[in-house]
Amino acid sequence: MHKHHSEWILILDFGSQYTQLIARRVREFQVYCEIHPFNSDLSEFSSHPPKGVILSGGPMSVNDANSPTLNTTIYEWNVPVLGVCYGLQIIAHTDIPGSVEKASKRKFGRASLQIDDHSDLFKGFENKTTVWMSHGDHLKQLPPNYCVIAHTSNAPIAAVKHTTKPIYGVQFHPEVVHTNDGKLLISNFLKTICKCVGEWTPDSFIESSIQEIRAKVGSDKVICGLSGGVDSTVTAVLLHEALGDQLLCVFVDNGLLRKDEFKKVMDLYKRDLKLPVKGVDASNLFLDRLHGVTDPESKRKIIGNTFIDVFDEAISKEAGFKYLAQGTLYPDVIESVSFKGPSATIKSHHNVGGLPDKMNLKLIEPMRELFKDEVRVVGRKLGIPDHFIERHPFPGPGLGIRVISDLTREKLDLLREADHIFIEELHRHDLYSKTWQAFVVLLPVQSVGVMGDERTYEFTAGLRAVTSIDGMTADWAHLPYDFLAHVSNRIINEVRGINRVVYDISSKPPATIQWE
Repeated sequence: MHKHHSEWILILDFGSQYTQLIARRVREFQVYCEIHPFNSDLSEFSSHPPKGVILSGGPMSVNDANSPTLNTTIYEWNVPVLGVCYGLQIIAHTDIPGSVEKASKRKFGRASLQIDDHSDLFKGFENKTTVWMSHGDHLKQLPPNYCVIAHTSNAPIAAVKHTTKPIYGVQFHPEVVHTNDGKLLISNFLKTICKCVGEWTPDSFIESSIQEIRAKVGSDKVICGLSGGVDSTVTAVLLHEALGDQLLCVFVDNGLLRKDEFKKVMDLYKRDLKLPVKGVDASNLFLDRLHGVTDPESKRKIIGNTFIDVFDEAISKEAGFKYLAQGTLYPDVIESVSFKGPSATIKSHHNVGGLPDKMNLKLIEPMRELFKDEVRVVGRKLGIPDHFIERHPFPGPGLGIRVISDLTREKLDLLREADHIFIEELHRHDLYSKTWQAFVVLLPVQSVGVMGDERTYEFTAGLRAVTSIDGMTADWAHLPYDFLAHVSNRIINEVRGINRVVYDISSKPPATIQWE
């Protein structure tokens, strides 16, 4: 927890797929918040307690043997508490075990909520509003000193509050867009109940980060690994603002970049952003080490390790470097700590899990509190040109995890050409900014085709395009058929070695955005 947040909200995660959405909504009101697993040691916050606590939903029943429990330390802080779904049930269950039971039928989807009490939490609401339900259990009896403040036709207890303390619970999800007045409810909790002012703005973030970086680094030097993406670029510009010539940026060509990427991005760094940047072509080293490797986790680890070796080499002739800066973001941090502890992490992130233990530099990660769209806002404030800020995210391991098989230079070249065509056409048809991320994957599938009078046996390219707010959940982009047909024709006609193009229509969850 960073001491420079004068006000902050603690979100305790009980495993809901929506927990990050709660954080997004809180931050929309310029209130800083952090997500921590339900079983975290809360004593570390006692000297600087949050202004309020939100308990997330969760997939289990409070009556299950190993279900997450409530750490009652939160009550000792005497701050407002809001329980959402599982969060409400665990408040009740902690007071009276057995007060929660299985609902006769699962409530899933929209419901009409009747408001019984228009003070504080439902201030400014109409008498009825539409909410999103998603739960298998419900409260059959109120704990002592609680009263019902809203109900639905089949959930007599849909929202409750404590009669004397600022403790609230709702049996629906205010954080999802399907709950019509969800934002108003969250605003009421933050502003009216927790008395948050909302001072956490991009300007305040830049100001406090610069002070923090200067205090931490002192007169030492920092090396910043640039990937050509928005995160590392904003990190570098912020560090440059704070440290001036104590910063050296290294942009590595790992052989896994997009077409002409190395030259274009070097121009931007040197000419437009005036960053102290050193370009290193290490493509042969990376591709030799990756030769014949098919397992995605192995690819990530090899790429992470090789980056460190290249950085070490790049600064071995320079003295005084103590820190390595990275563009790690908040979702990277959260996805690498599952709510049950270290067990069920989805994948090791290139920034969080892919680094070797024996690194000679200390890490500095100024963006690790931010979501992607917040990084973009900070980048604009720092004067990074819009056309760059609006670029789609690009993973650290680059095209290495978009060739879904062993890596060869030939496959990477095929992928680069196909990807270039897809992105070029998205720009040309004004669809690029309407998607969150778009790219091509080269599948380990060869199939028969006919070109002219010849039979071909070539690779399949998969097009992937998604819409999203922050990459935590994503829907496949409904691109026009004519557009997809046009892209497919271009790729098959212009890229010798690809004779079939498919379009990926999976959403996240259950799929991830990248294929590996």
